[in-house]
Amino acid sequence: MTNKATKPHSFGRGDTNLILVTGSAGLIGSAIVARLCEHGVAVREFDKVSHAAQDVRDTAALHAALEGVTGIVHLAAVSRVAWAERDPELTEAVNIAPLRQIAGRLRGMASRREAPPWLIFASSREVYGESAELPVREAAACSPRNVYARSKVAGEEIVTSLAREGFVANICRFSNVYGSTTDHADRVVPAFARAAALGGTLRMDGPDCLFDFTHIDDVVRGLHAAVDLAVAGDRFDPVHFVTGNPCSLRELADYARRAARSPVTLSTVAARTFDVARFYGDPARASELLDWRATITVEQGMQRLIAEFADAASEIGEEARLA
Repeated sequence: MTNKATKPHSFGRGDTNLILVTGSAGLIGSAIVARLCEHGVAVREFDKVSHAAQDVRDTAALHAALEGVTGIVHLAAVSRVAWAERDPELTEAVNIAPLRQIAGRLRGMASRREAPPWLIFASSREVYGESAELPVREAAACSPRNVYARSKVAGEEIVTSLAREGFVANICRFSNVYGSTTDHADRVVPAFARAAALGGTLRMDGPDCLFDFTHIDDVVRGLHAAVDLAVAGDRFDPVHFVTGNPCSLRELADYARRAARSPVTLSTVAARTFDVARFYGDPARASELLDWRATITVEQGMQRLIAEFADAASEIGEEARLA
């Protein structure tokens, strides 16, 4: 495959679209569902957070969810590096085995001359590991250094095999996505934003660690563009959504401190040994392929999120006062 989208055989795909989004209750999942629905696209949500029976480890439930769909945005995963380190078996069961089931379903449909759905697989910048060259381009070698990253590399191998067989199966890699007050409380951006809004400690696990933080609004806009290509039957090389602008944890803490609504303190600890310490990417392929570039800076995103945490706390306080 090349950087440009290419059109393989489309297996007789029709014009009516029903898109399955696994992991639909997550940060990216809930945002892409909302955006697709706003654009009149029919979406089938699937996430055990919303419905216990909607578990990707349940083969019967997953196969039932695949019935009648024309496309799949596969986001469901053990999504935290630390969680995957604690439970590699669960990570295998959630991040790899269901994708094998989906691949088998697509191949079975094609063998029966049925129109298989297109597939977009959510991968991660973690697959690159500690790249020797920055900014990282999508063609950089995969060098996973933790359980989560290895699960994403395994997933990419499954999807790449499908693409080589002629299926519309594409890979999108995400990088430190943030931008919601409902995100995991211990993720660094929401943790810093909450502390800055309400008061607390900004804990830097390796203050000089360098990341490419991407706002959810930018990410979902890029993912929607990738969906549009997949709907058209286009197949493309892996693409990552990155700003191209590195930000250290020390800089992130400074953005939070400057926009803080309440007193904050700084705390410094050593970086975790299984984390990638330095990453930022090259957005050129996303720009060329999808006409996409990030528009929200980390400082702007941090200011937004601090304001949202402060507003939410104010609303809760007002409700308590009136109760």
